[in-house]
Formats: sequence, structure tokens, C-alpha cells
Amino acid sequence: MDPNRHTEYDIQQDVHRITLYSTVAKDHQHRSRKKRLYLHLDMNCYYAQVEQRAYNLYGLPVAMGGWRKPDGTARGIVATASYEARALGIKTAMSAFEASQICPYLVFKQIDYSRYTEIARQLREILDIYSPNVEKYSMDEYFMDLTFLLGKGRNHLEAFGKKIQDHIYRDLGLVCSIGIAHSKTYSKLASDLKKPKGLALILTHDDAAQYIYPLPIDEVWGIGRRRYEHLKKYGLYTIADAHKHGPAPFQKIFGEMQGQLFWETVTGRDKAKVLDNDDHVPDEVSYMHTFSDWTDDPILVKGEIVKAVRKVCYRMRGFKRKARRWGCYIRYQDNKWDGERFAFNTPGFTNLDEYVLKGCLPEAMRRVKNALRKGIKMRGIGFHTIEMQFTEQLELFFTEKDQVRNLYKAVDCLNNHYKADVITPAALQECVPGNTHFVNRSPEKPLLSNS
Repeated sequence: MDPNRHTEYDIQQDVHRITLYSTVAKDHQHRSRKKRLYLHLDMNCYYAQVEQRAYNLYGLPVAMGGWRKPDGTARGIVATASYEARALGIKTAMSAFEASQICPYLVFKQIDYSRYTEIARQLREILDIYSPNVEKYSMDEYFMDLTFLLGKGRNHLEAFGKKIQDHIYRDLGLVCSIGIAHSKTYSKLASDLKKPKGLALILTHDDAAQYIYPLPIDEVWGIGRRRYEHLKKYGLYTIADAHKHGPAPFQKIFGEMQGQLFWETVTGRDKAKVLDNDDHVPDEVSYMHTFSDWTDDPILVKGEIVKAVRKVCYRMRGFKRKARRWGCYIRYQDNKWDGERFAFNTPGFTNLDEYVLKGCLPEAMRRVKNALRKGIKMRGIGFHTIEMQFTEQLELFFTEKDQVRNLYKAVDCLNNHYKADVITPAALQECVPGNTHFVNRSPEKPLLSNS
């Protein structure tokens, strides 16, 4: 197999939910102000819904991310839950133990990433039938440019949305909610109005005034909790308030240009593009793993750090990005959920595991061994980039060895082609055993290994 041929990287690997870019950005807006039409599709409780279909669990409360010990005690964290579970009060980020106290017969399933990826691929094939411009915002969310349907009546657009829903249910056995609006932002808000299996159209001022304006401003993408706290100081609580007060308060808080973009987004005046995959590049690539049980074995912790670096570097190669400054987090067995963080540099910008591990492992293992000498056990690790750049840029004092670069190119080519880890570092055979949110993070048994 030619290692230089293009292979598609799985940049969503081991990511619960991927939101890869700033939704309020100037370069993600159309320059022209012409009227457009957008559709947002949200697969309702995607992970849980797929598991309900796979195991005939329809109508049962399902929580994703937890598991039960042999004695029946629930462990882990709820990543998401079915509507049946949500109706009982089970929420995302709730401990599995707390969820099991609310509903003793709750069904726990771990996240089977490969299954959801394959279904997402089939879903995308369906959506491509209905629009030439489809954006995969996350594994369970998609935008479509429907500007070609401008001028069509409400009944026609409702029938169009219903046709997509019926097609997905017929082929995949899954339900979704759809929102259609003249703003990308409002199409996303609209899809959330009538879940599950909802279909909402925001086509007129009266539509928006009835359904969108009463919503809190932090329902809008880009407006998080901290920004919302600043806006509330100016009497801006709802989207209606933003329409009433105009852009001035936003510009005073966030600056003239960014404030204007925020205001246009909140008020549905944005002219956002339906983006392709090349536009979806994060500012940071990260990986976090909390162990099922504490460990005092430094060899197993080392294996987990190797795994974290491998996951991050793989995704960076998919994004065509490199970094030279990195951060590592080691979480201890502590009531405060405490740990240690440190940053380090590689000799230059790289996305190859070998160079990153040389910079990370000595410092990480020194800290791990110091903690173990104090009787502190390990509970988890995290790893992330701090500074990234395009891979095309060259450096004066550092160059990756061709032999090392070609090795990783060949390994990626094989793993991407077969959609499985057919080649993995031997160090991954040493990892902390146990369950996690993800099925594929259980102890791995690679077919082949390289040292």
C-alpha cells in the first residue's frame, strides 16, 4: 500500500461531541448580504438512540457512559441519556451512581464509537442527496444550505424537512429534529424547539418573535456562561433584549468588531457559511481519560500517557497541524479531584509521537513516581496542545527525520484504510484496566505492534 496516497483521518476519534470552530468568526461569514435559507438537523440523543436500536431497548431509560461492577454498583459518568431517562431527571455529567439511585432499572451502555461513526457515514450519504452543501458540525448535528429553495412556501419546506426525517427513519431506524430558518443560528435554535422528532420553521418576524425572542441569550452558540453574565449586567437576558438594545452593549463588552458579530448572531442577522471539513480546525487538540480504578503502577500510567500522546498526535496529523508547546495533566486519588499540570516544549513544531514523548515522559514519570512515593495513587491523565501552526511552515533549527515521518505516514495509512488500530505502539499493551465511557478504551489487544 502506498503510504503517500490520501487516506481519510478520523479526526473525531474518541471525541464525545465535537464542536471544532468558533461559530462567531468573520471568516466564517458570507461577504454578501443576500437572503439565504438554512436547515439544521439534530439527531435526538444520538448515542442512546443508536444503542436502543441495536439492542431493542426502545422505550427503556438508557444512560451512556456508565457501567455496573459485578456487585451491581454503578460507576462512571453519564455522557448522555435517552429521553426516557431524561424524563426521570437523569442529566449529562451526573455520576452513574446518582443516576442509578434515581432509576434502579436504568440501562447503562458504554460508548461504541465505531458503531456511531459508521451510522454517521450512512447519515451523511442520505443528507448529500438533499443539498449540495452539507456541514458536519458534529457526529449528530448537520447544517444544510437550502438557498436553492428560497421562494418556496411554508408547506413546501415542511414537506422537504419531513421527507428527510422519513428517509432517515426508513433507512437507519433513527429519529431527528429539524429547524429551517434564514439564519444559520436560528435554524439551530429552531431544531431544539419541538424535540424529539420536531420540525420547526422560523421564516418570518412573527415566527421569530413567538419562538426565538423569548429564549435566554446563552441559548445562542458563542454565548457561554461567562459572556452571559456580562450581558446580564446590561439588562440583556433574552434574545428580545438584544433586538431592543441594539449592538452598542455588545460592542462595549466584547469590542467593536467582535461585539457586532455577536449581536448579529444573537439577532439572526448572521450570514454564516455552511462550512466544509477544511474549515473545522480547533484551536486546541486534547485528550482526557479518567481511570475506572486508582492505580499505583507507574508502568500502566506510562502506557496511558503514550496512548494520550498517540491520540492527540494522530488527530493533529489529520488536521495538518503541528505544535511545539504542550500541556500534560496527571490526576491523583484525592477528594478534591486534584492533580499536577505541567507544560513542555518539543525541539520544534511536530505532530509525531516520538518527538512529543521524548519531551513529555521524563517529566511526567518523575511527577508520577514522586506522588507514588507519598502513597498517592493515579486516577487519570490529560494531554493537550498549547501552540499550533500549519504543517507547511518550515523551521530553521529543527527538521523531523524523514524516516520517522514516513513511518507514521505508513502507519496512519494502514489504520485509516482498515478503520481499526491494526498497528499500535507496543507500550499500549500496558494500560490501566477497566471500563470507561468508550468501549474501545478498554485494554487493547493490537494485531501488530511497533516499538
